[in-house]
Amino acid sequence: MNDAHFMALALAQAHVAMAAGEVPVGAVMVCEGQVIAVGSNAPLGRHDPTAHAEIVALRAAALVLGNYRLTDCELFVTLEPCAMCVGAMLHARLKRLVFGASDPKTGAAGSVLDLFSNPRLNHHTLVQGGVMAVECSVLLQNFFKQKREQIRSSTSPVRDDAVRTPDAQFGKLPDYPWPPHYLSNLPTLAGLRLHYLDLDPEPNTGKAARTYLCLHGSSAWSYLFRKMIPAWLAAGSRVVAPDLIGFGKSDKPKKDVFHQLSWHRQVLQELVERLDLTNVVLVVQDGDEWLGLTLPMTDERRYCGLLVLNAAVDAGDPAYEAPFPDRGHRAAVRAFPRMVAEFVNANGAAVAQQTREFWQKRWPGQTLTAPPGTFMQDQGESIARTAIEYFVSPQPV
Repeated sequence: MNDAHFMALALAQAHVAMAAGEVPVGAVMVCEGQVIAVGSNAPLGRHDPTAHAEIVALRAAALVLGNYRLTDCELFVTLEPCAMCVGAMLHARLKRLVFGASDPKTGAAGSVLDLFSNPRLNHHTLVQGGVMAVECSVLLQNFFKQKREQIRSSTSPVRDDAVRTPDAQFGKLPDYPWPPHYLSNLPTLAGLRLHYLDLDPEPNTGKAARTYLCLHGSSAWSYLFRKMIPAWLAAGSRVVAPDLIGFGKSDKPKKDVFHQLSWHRQVLQELVERLDLTNVVLVVQDGDEWLGLTLPMTDERRYCGLLVLNAAVDAGDPAYEAPFPDRGHRAAVRAFPRMVAEFVNANGAAVAQQTREFWQKRWPGQTLTAPPGTFMQDQGESIARTAIEYFVSPQPV
C-alpha cells in the first residue's frame, strides 16, 4: 500500500471532523503497514485545545502499542502539523510523517518554521509533504468558504462563541412557509440572533382577539406548531413562536454550560415586552414546560390562558434534525434536560418554587391540557381548534 492509500483514509477522518462542526483535519497512524489508530480534529467537541487530529491519533496508537515511543510508526495527516503536534511527534520518536496540504499560517514542518530540521534535537523524523495536497486543500477551502458565506448571509455576525445553522438546512420544509423574523438587540441576547415567527391576520391593527405564544421543548423548535398555526390565524389570532437560543434558526452557543434557566427566561421576557404581547395564551410542551411557566408571574396582566401540549413530536421527521447538522450545534439539546432544578439549592430552584406558588394560588386565567399520547403531526390542527373553542372568553387585561 502506498502513501496515497493511507492519506485517503486520513481524508475520511477529516470528513468525520467536518460532520461534527470541526475544522476538517484527519490523521491515520500506521505501523508495519497496518493502520493501528485514527484521529479527527475535536477541540470544540472535547473542549480541549490539544485535541488536534494528530494528537488524538498519537494517544490512541500509544495505547494500542502499550508504549509512548512510536519508533516504528508513520503518521498520515491531511494538514501540515502545528508546533504542538510536531513536539508530540518528536517526543514519541515517530519514524515518519506524511502530510497533505501545507499550512502557511501555523505549519511547523517547513511553512512557518521547520522544527524537524533542528540539528540540536536528538531525534529526526522523516517528513514527506504534499501527498494528495489538492484534495486536502479543497476540503479545507470549502469548509472555510461555507463559514464565510454563513456570516455574509446573516443580518448580524455570528458571535465567536456560537454557531449558526446554514439556511440550506431549512430548505423546502413541508408546511412551514412563513417568513423569518430575527432579533439580536435585546439586552440579554448581547448580539446572539433570535429567530421567531410573528404571524397576524391583521398586522399593526391590534384587532387580534388573543395571541398564542408558542414555546417548544428541548426536542423541537417552532416547526412543532406548523399544524396549529393556520387554524389560529383563520380564527383571527396572532401567533408568535420563537426558537429558543440554541434551537431552530436561532444562534447556538457552543458550550453546554452557557444554558441557564434565568438567562433564557430573561430573553423571553424581553421578547414579550418588545413585541408588546397581550391577551396571551401561553402554549408549552409537557415535560419541558418549566421555562414557559415562569413567564406569567412576572406580568400576569398580559396572559389569559395556558395550553399544555401533552404531546409527542413527530418521530423520525428530518425537519426536527435540520437545525442540528453536527454535534457542535447541539449544546442546548444536551443542556436543557439538566436545567430542571432537582434540589433545593440548585440553580433555578427559587424561581421554580415561586412558579409553583403562582400557578397554585395566583393564576387567574384558563388552562387546557391536550390529551396524553397526542402526536402533533396527526392531531395538531384538532388541538388548535379545541383551544379556539376553549379560550372563547379570555380574561380581561
